[in-house]
Amino acid sequence: MRSIALALSASLTWGFADFFGPLKGRTFGALRVLVYVQLGGLVVIALIVAIRGKGPTDLGALFAVPAAISGTLGLYAYYRGMAVGAMSIVAPIAGISAAVPVMFGIATGDRPSTWQWLGITAALGGVFLASREPGRGGKVAAGVGLALLAAIGFGGYFPPMHAAGAADFWWASLFFRITSTSIILAAVAIRRPPLAVPGRQVPLLALIGIGDMLGNLLFAAASTSGLVSITSVLASLYPIVTVVLARLVLRERVARSQEAGIALTLAGVALISAG
Repeated sequence: MRSIALALSASLTWGFADFFGPLKGRTFGALRVLVYVQLGGLVVIALIVAIRGKGPTDLGALFAVPAAISGTLGLYAYYRGMAVGAMSIVAPIAGISAAVPVMFGIATGDRPSTWQWLGITAALGGVFLASREPGRGGKVAAGVGLALLAAIGFGGYFPPMHAAGAADFWWASLFFRITSTSIILAAVAIRRPPLAVPGRQVPLLALIGIGDMLGNLLFAAASTSGLVSITSVLASLYPIVTVVLARLVLRERVARSQEAGIALTLAGVALISAG
């Protein structure tokens, strides 16, 4: 139950960060926002690790490096998708990323119970239902291509980050953030976008980065005792939070199929937890 609670907490914090981050990205640009988001998260996790005063206990934590490469590319595609499409469409499609660690977990020996199998199926099916755009007969919505790229990037994040977290989740989180921040800064050096934002926006962007970092830390901690196929599905439920926020804050329309998808996903969470 500890791993389930941690993974669900990760999805909650990611849900908030993945709403407010792309929302700011619509105003200031994805790359500019990601600079402040990444630096905010890096400063906090670096301080936490320094205060703990303990070195890495297992070099397996370095699996966080490939996780960061894949996850950061996915995050950039996610921000760009949110800029051109509806959040309530892009977020659920990106959540299909959970299919990758499920297949990986089964291939490497995970054996979910029958109830957990049903829960995984329901959760993934619920996320898929939420990808239909309202009122267009199921036509592909704007941003879907970028959302699929985000799903691939996020999917490639889960297995190596699970291994890194199981080895040493504190240092895995730091290695992840160092790598992701380096990738964003390298992109900035190549593209040279304007970086200035109003001073009052900096604390909010940093807070978004802390939320994103906290999600990574919680998922890594969940990996110490949970199956990759289970923790990854539960941590991938952040689209529910994002869709609900998009409806409440932006008044985005959510179709009946999306509502059914959210309900099916929640039922999947209950089945996974019961298993």
